Amino acid sequence: MAGLTLDLIGLQLFAGVALGAVYVLLAIGLSLIFGMLTVVNFAHGAFYMLGAYVGLWLLSQGYNFWVCLIAVPLAVGAVGLAIERVLIRPLYGRGIDYPLLLTFGLSYVLVELVRIAFGRTGYPVDTPELLQGVVDIGVGYFPLYRLFVIGVTAVILLGLWLFLERTSYGLIIRAGARDPQIVRILGVDVSRVWLVVFGLGTGIAGVAGLLAAPLQGVIPEMGGPVLAEAFVVTVVGGMGSLMGAVVAGLLVGIVVSFTSLFAPEMAKVSIFLMMALVLLVRPQGFFGRAGLMS
Repeated sequence: MAGLTLDLIGLQLFAGVALGAVYVLLAIGLSLIFGMLTVVNFAHGAFYMLGAYVGLWLLSQGYNFWVCLIAVPLAVGAVGLAIERVLIRPLYGRGIDYPLLLTFGLSYVLVELVRIAFGRTGYPVDTPELLQGVVDIGVGYFPLYRLFVIGVTAVILLGLWLFLERTSYGLIIRAGARDPQIVRILGVDVSRVWLVVFGLGTGIAGVAGLLAAPLQGVIPEMGGPVLAEAFVVTVVGGMGSLMGAVVAGLLVGIVVSFTSLFAPEMAKVSIFLMMALVLLVRPQGFFGRAGLMS
């Protein structure tokens, strides 16, 4: 504690926001899919992993990181579209357990397919040359790539907000999340809306995997631990709440960052302790609606 300074606190805060940015992207996809489709997507971590591997493959083919930023969400989103259309759509209306179990099994299938294609060993991913090094942020020097991750997350959130709040399709999505029966009566093809939402959510998960790859490397099992953390963020923020996903994601990142400073062995445990404390006070999470899972 004697070496604790305002500059160190500031650096840890930025580190927490950078970590939280990845959590936000994952939780946004989970919340978007659950809020609209009432599907608890246990394959979300596998889509995160898939995004990292698609980026790894594109880089190995000579494409640069900037091409990957565009191609990865399109590719992973396309996989999500196919899975929603073929596997998940027939299960709508049969209860929340059916798609939950299907996506749980699907996550194992995707991991095994990646192991077959790329092997079981991990691969490092280099930070893009333009984003290497550190910059002075006023309280010390901070990795430029982590600032880039924060910036990309902010751009994605802004684009998603504009899409949902300022477009007619976004209005249909928000209305469908509240009362799909009324939207269907008005002549809207709700199944097409569900398809777009699932593809959008999985595409965002793919971007999160790509952004995380230079920070932690790429392995087939990388989606498992981060899925548990993403569900903590989603539950703390409130199932189905996009605002809750943003607030809780940043908060969880900051909690992990400061716990790593004072008690590194408690860093991962702190996430679940925070979730327990929040649920004791507010069982539906920060911005969730009571009874949404029933």
